[in-house]
Amino acid sequence: MFVRRENLNNVTTFSLQGFTDLSVSIQIILIIFFLVAYILSLVGNGLIILTISLDSHLHTPMYFFLRGLSLLEICSINVTVPKALGIFLSMDRSISFIGCATQMYIFSAVAVSECLFLAIMAFDRFIAICHPLRYTSVMTSKTCYQLAIGPWVVGFLTALVHTTIIFRLPFCGSHHVAHFFCDIPPLLHLACVNTFKIELYVFIVCMCGATIPFLLILCSYMNILSSVFLLHSKEARQKAMSTCSGHLVSVFIFYGTAMYVHLCLGTPFSSYKDRMTALFYCIIIPTINPLIYSLKNKDMKASLLKKKVNILTTLST
Repeated sequence: MFVRRENLNNVTTFSLQGFTDLSVSIQIILIIFFLVAYILSLVGNGLIILTISLDSHLHTPMYFFLRGLSLLEICSINVTVPKALGIFLSMDRSISFIGCATQMYIFSAVAVSECLFLAIMAFDRFIAICHPLRYTSVMTSKTCYQLAIGPWVVGFLTALVHTTIIFRLPFCGSHHVAHFFCDIPPLLHLACVNTFKIELYVFIVCMCGATIPFLLILCSYMNILSSVFLLHSKEARQKAMSTCSGHLVSVFIFYGTAMYVHLCLGTPFSSYKDRMTALFYCIIIPTINPLIYSLKNKDMKASLLKKKVNILTTLST
């Protein structure tokens, strides 16, 4: 990433404040919360990836995209939580200039990729439910791989542009980032120049990278619902709704919190508000997504149970 040489000479580190302004008792609760959520997210998403990879019955487009989403969740939580735990557990709150830029770059890239990935998953369900006879011809292996790679490419290219723009800004005065990771709003707050144009750019990126996919998801599910209600079989309707309900819950939590933060850049900066909201899309969503997708899915539960039985049988013999 290209950054100004002046900034590299004048600003060598930032200081992530995390939740150090809160009481010690609340910080202890947050440490436990971060640690438990981190472990659950790694285990849950890791199990989904492993189960889908090992079970040939799950080698379908829907589970292929679910595995890709779990990989994105693992990347997302690994970018933010380990450093946040380091802030909690040590007196060293510093992060290098390059480290801060890298953290923002990877997190932003993964966030944009996840927005697009959720839209692709909705498109997959739309084709499967509304056009079942065309499903195998539309969602071929080649198409699935192209759809899976596309969000990563768009995400990392988009993040490269706005990360480069932000880290070319002159940061003067305090270098204390009022957050537990290097996010866009608190860093723009530290710049000693007018950031209106950059805020406008980020707003446009969010509109394109988040709002448009969100609207596409809504359109997909409106068509899905209309098709589901036309089904004569009650079991078929229940199966279709069960397949889609978990995805919808994940979509509304992720898009709701992410857009709330990044589409409100023009409002006065609120450290507490942004940190609390960031907890949802940085930590809670990667933790609950494995539960949403595995508990609501009969095939996933059956596969996990089969793996558990095989492991117990092997151990007993």
